[in-house]
Amino acid sequence: MRQSLRNKAVSVCNEKIAKKGEAVGLSFYAFFANKNDDPDLLMEPAEWWIRKHALDHFEKATKIREMITSGL
Repeated sequence: MRQSLRNKAVSVCNEKIAKKGEAVGLSFYAFFANKNDDPDLLMEPAEWWIRKHALDHFEKATKIREMITSGL
């Protein structure tokens, strides 16, 4: 994923954790508005989430944040 999307994903994870606690889960859709207006951009986290790491639809935000910040 491009760095700007990684930064946004970490920011979203931080916001969700701050609001709902360490156990909050999310999907890669959390990084986007409810409108699919940029399919190519949407596919970047989808590929990272589904093909590269074979993650479940919902994962702990803490896990995703750690994966992204560690460079996975």
